[in-house]
Amino acid sequence: MRNLEENFKLAKKHDRKGQKALYDLLSAKMLAIANSYVNNLHDAEDILMNSFFTCFSKIDECREWKSFPFWLRKIVVNKSISFIRKNRNILYSDVEISDLESADDGWEEESGEIDMEEIFSKMPDGYRLVFNLYVFEEKKHHEIAKILNISEGTSKSQLSKSKKWLTDFLKQKEDEKQYAK
Repeated sequence: MRNLEENFKLAKKHDRKGQKALYDLLSAKMLAIANSYVNNLHDAEDILMNSFFTCFSKIDECREWKSFPFWLRKIVVNKSISFIRKNRNILYSDVEISDLESADDGWEEESGEIDMEEIFSKMPDGYRLVFNLYVFEEKKHHEIAKILNISEGTSKSQLSKSKKWLTDFLKQKEDEKQYAK
């Protein structure tokens, strides 16, 4: 953590070595976050570069070195969502709210050994976006609806569908393991 603190202070003084050290320290994790949203490594790399540019341009807005990784993560997530809004037309399909209850059951039990990269690369865009915002960013449905410009009901149905998709995906992987034995 000492490196983070020292390099953060240097970066606040617009020191290139401090900025490079912060980039080296955090870029892999931030790239994975961007890629989990856009599901395209080249786009994720562009988002990463734009995020670090914004970060270093506005670094004075981040007061403490301890909060820097979280502040940067927020920039990456926001840039990822903006990219998706500009470049993709995602089809969100609505489902009756009564259908949501049955899809929630059992998906947590299935998540033993999982490859998150494979899951995010195969999960449909609408599901992945809502799932990421709800699970990893801890956003509420009304916040997700506002961010993605969808209804709150659509956010709920997409989360439910993503859980069902995840359950089915994990069951399929388990069946493949059993069949391979």
